[in-house]
Amino acid sequence: MGSAPLPKWASKPCIMGIDEAGRGPVLGPMVYGCLYCARSYQKTLATLNFADSKTLKEEKREELFENLKADSSLGWEVDVIDPRELSAKMLKREKINLNEISHNSAIGLVRRVLNMGVLLTEVYVDTVGDAEKYRIKLSERFPGVKFVVAKKADSLYPVVSGASIVAKVTRDRALHGWMLDETAENMHRNFGSGYPGDPETKAWLDHHKHPVFGFPTLVRFSWGTCTPYFKDVVYPT
Repeated sequence: MGSAPLPKWASKPCIMGIDEAGRGPVLGPMVYGCLYCARSYQKTLATLNFADSKTLKEEKREELFENLKADSSLGWEVDVIDPRELSAKMLKREKINLNEISHNSAIGLVRRVLNMGVLLTEVYVDTVGDAEKYRIKLSERFPGVKFVVAKKADSLYPVVSGASIVAKVTRDRALHGWMLDETAENMHRNFGSGYPGDPETKAWLDHHKHPVFGFPTLVRFSWGTCTPYFKDVVYPT
């Protein structure tokens, strides 16, 4: 997090943006990030060159993340959801789908920041699913907060752009520094971006499949991407 103890500006009306990184990949965690500041800081926020993290090169994202961490007028939080947790929730008998996992993560961030004592009055969220239904869901949970839920919110609102950078850099760092639980000799870390369409990721999955133990814990084995790797496996009867 960016600021502790709670800064004086946090007791004045504040805005917050929420965005995620890693919703689509088959490898690694999904990360929800938020950025918040005093409402009076909005104009300055618009000059900090935050943008949708997907449009920025890694070096620029890292630079902007370090800048926002050093800015005493900004606060931030993250929720890192482990790939094993994602798979377990999506495969359990009473399945929790990815949209619900995403909603719960965002709700958790709002609750966390409010519990810290930040006077949140407006929260901007990049939508998951139907924007209006999501807005109503959030508003019912937090009736004292105004919610704006929109597609491409990370391109529309600088506070969400900042949250996008927080989430993306946190996920990238987590993936780069991931400690593989498994210790097989032939394991390697050349897994590419982690997205299903990445040839390097596909090659890594093919190399690391095991007919009994499945995939390493870095893999979201609930993803449909994983199913074809075991279609030709013949199990003894």
